[in-house]
Order: sequence, then C-alpha cells, then structure tokens
Amino acid sequence: MTADPAGDAAASDASPSGAAVLVTAVVVTYNRRALLEEALTALAGQSRPPDRVVVVDNASSDGTAEVVARDFPDTDLLVLPRNIGGAGGFGAGMAHALEAGTDLLWLLDDDTVPEPDALGELLAARDRATAADGPPALVASRVVWTDGRDHPMNTPRAKPRTPPAEREIARAAGCVPVRSASFVSVLVDAATVRERGLPVADYFLWNDDFEFTTRLLRGRRGVLCPRSVVVHKTREFGGADADPGDRFFYEVRNKIWLFSGSPGLAPPERVLYAGSTLRRWTRTFAGSRDRTVLRRAMLRGLRDGLLTRPKPTADLLREVGVEVPSDDEPHAR
Repeated sequence: MTADPAGDAAASDASPSGAAVLVTAVVVTYNRRALLEEALTALAGQSRPPDRVVVVDNASSDGTAEVVARDFPDTDLLVLPRNIGGAGGFGAGMAHALEAGTDLLWLLDDDTVPEPDALGELLAARDRATAADGPPALVASRVVWTDGRDHPMNTPRAKPRTPPAEREIARAAGCVPVRSASFVSVLVDAATVRERGLPVADYFLWNDDFEFTTRLLRGRRGVLCPRSVVVHKTREFGGADADPGDRFFYEVRNKIWLFSGSPGLAPPERVLYAGSTLRRWTRTFAGSRDRTVLRRAMLRGLRDGLLTRPKPTADLLREVGVEVPSDDEPHAR
C-alpha cells in the first residue's frame, strides 16, 4: 500500500528532517479470519495508509492465509509452520520488515480496527513531539472497546516522575508521556528496534509487549496520542486482572523472566511494578471462577520462571524459517 504523495497526507510522510518515512504495518493473526479481514480493510482505508502491510499467520487452521492471498494481494503474507504466539509472531513480522527496510513499524493485533486517521495522527504526533534528542521512540494510540469506552486492557502505563521538560514536549504535542504500551496499536522507531532488539519470542503471549516497550523506552521518550484511536474488539470488556484460566501460567512465568532478566526496567522500577503485579494477581484470584486452575497455573509459572530462561529469539525464529537481520541478532534475546 502506498500513500498518495499529494495533499495533507504527504505532510505526515516526512520526518522532522524533511526526508520521507517508510511505514510498515505488522499484524499478527491466529484463527480470527473475519476480524483480520475487518482490520486489513481498515488499514487500506487509512487517510495515510501504511506503505507496506506484513501479516504474520501463526499457522491458522481457518483458511486465513487463503483469504489474505485472495482478497488482499498487496499484503506481504508470512505463514509460519507452527503457532509461536503473539510474541514470536511480532518478532517474526518485525524481523521480516526490518530485513526489507523500513523506518517505522506500526504494530497491531488482528482484532484491532483503526479509525481512518489513526496512522496519520500517530505520524503527526511523532512530528510534534520531536525535540533536540530526536523523535520519540514510540507513539501509542488510544484504544477503545466496541462501545467507545477506553479499554483498560490496553491503557499505556504513564511514566512516573517524568522530567518537566519531557512533560512539556508531550503536552505541546497533545500527548501524554508513557513508560510502556501494548501491541494493539503502537508506532515504533525501526532504528531503536535494531539497537535494542526484537520482542522476546519465547514469552509466547502476555507481557511480551510490556517487556519490549519498556526496553525500547528506558532512557528514551514515548507518548500516547489520544487523537489516534483504534477499536480493540475483544469478546469482553475488562482489564489485565480478568480471570485468564490456565493461561495464567504465561503471566506468572513471563513476569518472573521480565523482573529477573530484562534490561527494560531500572531496579526501583522492578520494585514498583512487582508490587503492582502482586496486587493485580490478588484481584485476579479474588474474582476467579476456578481458583484451583489458577493455583496450578501459578505453580507451573513459578517453577518455569525460576528454573528456566527464555530461548534466544534469533534461535526460535530460525526454527520457523525466519532469519533475524544481523544488526539485531545480539539484542534479540
């Protein structure tokens, strides 16, 4: 997909230095064909469309690959031989996009439907938030549910103790400083990804976006742009403390991996976020329909989190036929 070089959209096609920027949207999908079709249609209908769209099909069994190839022929379709989760899927899609060359990566889940100006507003906010230290490392969208309410599952974490100068840059850009964001809709700087690495693919799901974005943002600026809006079409409205059942294993294991091994958080932040995690787990247990399932999942997560380490991302991606660009390999844990 290529934006019209004329008109207002062209203003968002230039970086603060005046050079054109190449935007690649990366969408990861697994057995949600109808939602994916809606998402891809919304991407094509952007007032400033992405220049390329990469769809990573995590070995879907519902005919996703055939529909994308038939109905969205301009899409760059990457079909994986097995499901490596959202973490692995985004890692594979980003590696693929970086290898082809891109300036910015727009990361979206397959159940995310961006409003028509979502990308244009992200690019405009990035331009407005550029300062002497360069543009922000990431710009996140406002995420709402199907009824228009802000989706608590995808609210970026505000940056604690933001320096006044950084706060003023964000305010002047109509944005809010953030410390992390979700993969539901976030525009990230490709050069920063090359420097700091891909998501940790072995997380499979949960906390992969938190680990990745905190790593990108440590010592750097990131903002939430309220004017860029996407609809996250989850089945239910709720936050991260909703009962996850057996998938609680990934929450526990990955949080231990994150707090014990990720360079994304400074020591005081580890204490802060570990405390908030324990409070959220308490709420999860309090609202659970089956605490026995949660307890078993927690015990497995504790065991694996304490006794194992994530497989290097480059190794895991090679297993599914995706090569990590050499510049990123040392950082792709």
